Amino acid sequence: MVIVFINRNEEHHIVATTPAPTESKSRPPQARSVLRDIAFLRLWAGTTASGLATWALPFVLGLAVLQRELGAAGLGLVLAARTAGFLVAVAVGGVLADRHSRRAVVLWSALAAAAAAPLLAVGLGRSLLLMTVAAALAGAGQGACRPAFQALTAEVVDADRRQQANAATTLAVRASTLAGPALTALLAAFTGVATLLLGIGLLWLVAALLPGRGATAAAPDDAPRPRRASLRAEFVDGIREARRHPWFLAGLGALTAVIALGYSATSVALPLISRDRYATEWVLAAAMTAYTVGALGGALVTARLRPRSQGWAAFAGLAAYGFAPLSLMFPVHPAVVIGAYAVAGIGIELFNVPWFTATQREVAPDKLARVSSLDFLVSYGLAPVGLALIAPAIDTFGVTPVLGACAAACFLVPAAAALAPTARHFGRPPAPRETQ
Repeated sequence: MVIVFINRNEEHHIVATTPAPTESKSRPPQARSVLRDIAFLRLWAGTTASGLATWALPFVLGLAVLQRELGAAGLGLVLAARTAGFLVAVAVGGVLADRHSRRAVVLWSALAAAAAAPLLAVGLGRSLLLMTVAAALAGAGQGACRPAFQALTAEVVDADRRQQANAATTLAVRASTLAGPALTALLAAFTGVATLLLGIGLLWLVAALLPGRGATAAAPDDAPRPRRASLRAEFVDGIREARRHPWFLAGLGALTAVIALGYSATSVALPLISRDRYATEWVLAAAMTAYTVGALGGALVTARLRPRSQGWAAFAGLAAYGFAPLSLMFPVHPAVVIGAYAVAGIGIELFNVPWFTATQREVAPDKLARVSSLDFLVSYGLAPVGLALIAPAIDTFGVTPVLGACAAACFLVPAAAALAPTARHFGRPPAPRETQ
C-alpha cells in the first residue's frame, strides 16, 4: 500500500480604486520578501510542524506494525478513526474559526492533537480501544486547525505576498515529506515507536504555541455580542459563499476528480506494476520520490510565477497528473514512469498554490475558514471512496482500462472546469496598470 500525501496546506481582497499618480514613471518599490516577516515565519514554522506531524503519524504507526507492536487490522482501524475525526472536525473547525479568533482555534486544535500523542503511546501494545480514541482525537485536531491556518494566513500576510507565503509553506511540507522517512527510520534505530509518538506530540505543541495573532482586532469586552446561528446554519452559509464563486466550485470538482480517481488509481496500481512488470520495488520508490521532488520544483516556480490567465494555468497543472496513470498503462522504460511522476508533482503545485491564494483573495474574510473547510472536506472526504473502489474495478476490468479511464478523467475534468465563468483568472482578472 502506498499512502500519497497531498499537500493541501492551504484571503477577501480589496481592490484599490485610487489610480497611481501619473506624474511618476518610476516602478513601484518591490514588496519586502515574506521570509523577512517575523509574524509569517512564526506561522510558517507552526504550519510546517503541523504538516510534519500529520505526515509522521501513519508512518510511525507503520513502523509499529513492522515491530509487531500493532497488527495490520489494528492499523487500519486506527487510521480509519483518524480519518473520521478529521472529516468531522474540519467542518466544525471552519465554523469556529470564522466565529472566534483563528489563533485560538489553531491553539486548541493543535493542543488536542498534541494530547493524543501520549495516549497513543500508552495504548501501543496494550489497548487498541485507547489507540482508536486517541487517533480520532488526533484527526480532529488536525482537521480543525487546517481551515484556521488558511484563514490566519490571510490575516498575517498582505494580499500581494500571499502566493509567496503559500508557496513557502508547501515547499516546507514537501521537503519534510522527502526527508522525513529517512530521518524517522534513523531515529527508530535508536529509540522506540512510543518515543517517536511523543515526538509527534512535541511537533503539535510547536504548531499550537508558535504562531502569533492575526490582524483581526478582537471585540471589546463590553461590546454587544450578536446572537449566533447554529453550527449547521453557519456551515450552510459558508456553502452559499462558495456557490457565489463559479471558479471555486469548478476547481473543487476538478480537484476531487483527480484525487478520487488519479491519486487512488496510481496509489493502488503503482506497487502492482512495480512488482509485476519491472520486478523491483525500485520503480515504486523512485516514482514517489520524483513526485515529491517535482512538487518541490513546482512550489519554487509558483512563488514568483504570475501568469496572465492564472486559473487556466492552474487547471493545466492539475491536468498534468494524468501523465502518471498514463505512464503506467504501457510497458515503457522505468525512466518514463519516473518522469511522468515528476511532471505530476510539478503540476499539482502549479494548481495548489494559486488555488489557495485565490481562495484567500476572493472569499469574504468572515467566511474564509468555512469555505476552506469545505475544500478539505470534499477533496479529502472522497479520497477514501476512490481508494475503496479502484481495487475492485481493477479486479473486474483489468488494470489498463481502469488506468486509461482515470487518466482521461484527469485530463478532461480540469479542462471542462476551465470553461466555467471566472475560471480563467480564479475570480477577478488582475487590474490593468495605469499608463500615461
